[in-house]
Amino acid sequence: MSQEYEVAKLVIKEVSKAIIGKDECVKKAYAAILAGGHILIEDVPGVGKTTLAVAFSKALKLNNVREQFTPDVMPSDILGFNMYDKNSGTFKFQPGAIMCNLFLADEINRASPKTQSALLEVMEEHKVTVDGVTRPVPEPFFVMATQNPKGSAGTQLLPESQLDRFMICMSMGYPDLKNEIAIAKGRSEGILTEKVEGIGNAQTLSAMMNYVSNIFIHNNIYTYIAKLTQATRDNPYIELGVSPRGTISLAQMSKAWAFLSGRDYVIPEDVSNVFLDTTKHRIVLNTKAKVAHLSPEAVLEEVLKSVKQPASYMERANGRA
Repeated sequence: MSQEYEVAKLVIKEVSKAIIGKDECVKKAYAAILAGGHILIEDVPGVGKTTLAVAFSKALKLNNVREQFTPDVMPSDILGFNMYDKNSGTFKFQPGAIMCNLFLADEINRASPKTQSALLEVMEEHKVTVDGVTRPVPEPFFVMATQNPKGSAGTQLLPESQLDRFMICMSMGYPDLKNEIAIAKGRSEGILTEKVEGIGNAQTLSAMMNYVSNIFIHNNIYTYIAKLTQATRDNPYIELGVSPRGTISLAQMSKAWAFLSGRDYVIPEDVSNVFLDTTKHRIVLNTKAKVAHLSPEAVLEEVLKSVKQPASYMERANGRA
């Protein structure tokens, strides 16, 4: 195995010290980071959403900033602003919270639409424009946002254009009895994130991201990915299907999932494993689906079943096809 893979396993091991019993969630979040994407965690309070972000920032030694989004948070709080300096007689730029490697936007749906839209440019282009001057954010750069799907009072739904910029939308869920006991025991001995040790740094992460970008995908797998996203646009229960940006994200996530599974090539199972989390926030169900009480996950499961998996290039080479 590559050195990058060995480092990645150590990172997951460290993050799992703080996120007990949620190995799949840790792996998916790390896959999104390695794929260069942003993460939206949609879940009820208290299940470890903020802890996940802090644990990754510690394990990867990244500069992180947490912003609690409320209706009075302004775009300038996020992006920065120019302030007049009477000593020099000029305006000086005051960086906002976004100038970091990992930005945690806590309860992003409680911010105003104006503040939410301030994140559009920086999430897509990794740049911030204030008063006509564009400045890059530190690299690597990720946004990890959280929102509570149950509490709707005082919230503003993220528009489709904003949701589409998140590579994945995942839920952590409640722990089982055994892991909840382990969490309670671990918390009584101190804050769980304090147990996380740094493995790499920003340069190490950039090297792993570069390695992941070169993971091999056969044309048959690309065709499979495109057929899946096109099937969402033809589905009778879906009003708005997955965009081409979603197709790109699905390919990138499949590469990262293959890497974290110890391979340097993508197989169809990699695509199916990340399909729901990469696409469920990118579709809009129509009235027919709502009347039938269908969830996005249920509709996408049917889409996944309707498209036949190809035999991958490597499987054929090994005589398994």
